Amino acid sequence: MRHIKPEPLTAAAFRPFGDLIEASDAVRHFPINYGNTERYHDLAAIDTGAEGGRTGVSIFRSTPLEGPIVVRLMEYHPLSSQAFVPLSPNPYLVVVAPKGGFDAGAVRVFRAEAGQGVNYHPGTWHHFSLALGAVSDFLVIDRIGEGSNCVEHNLEPADQITVVL
Repeated sequence: MRHIKPEPLTAAAFRPFGDLIEASDAVRHFPINYGNTERYHDLAAIDTGAEGGRTGVSIFRSTPLEGPIVVRLMEYHPLSSQAFVPLSPNPYLVVVAPKGGFDAGAVRVFRAEAGQGVNYHPGTWHHFSLALGAVSDFLVIDRIGEGSNCVEHNLEPADQITVVL
């Protein structure tokens, strides 16, 4: 079993897995609504149309796991992206691995802050929401439709990862 300490979530570090969704000076932004609103523009490539799917908006309420956090399962969505935008003021963990055959050695763990959302690209391995500190709500934008769009993989004990907080 490997032990991994979460790294900070940045756009550059997360790019191989998807899009970082956050209001920052590093992204294209401009004033709208007569200068009363700043628009942070086109932050994620939402991809939900495969096999007749449509874009859905849901809220996921995540309960923190008892520590230590052990990653025992990973999943991916072959037909769509999946975006998580926190609605609660709590940090959370993002556990990902590259597309393709699952490689336990390539798993990365990021610590996301309350103002940071993520959009997993289709096929990107990820763990379910890992709220930290308190029950947390996430706005989730993903595919609604027929077909199998969630592939789960149970990790062998030797591939499991303990997250060191």
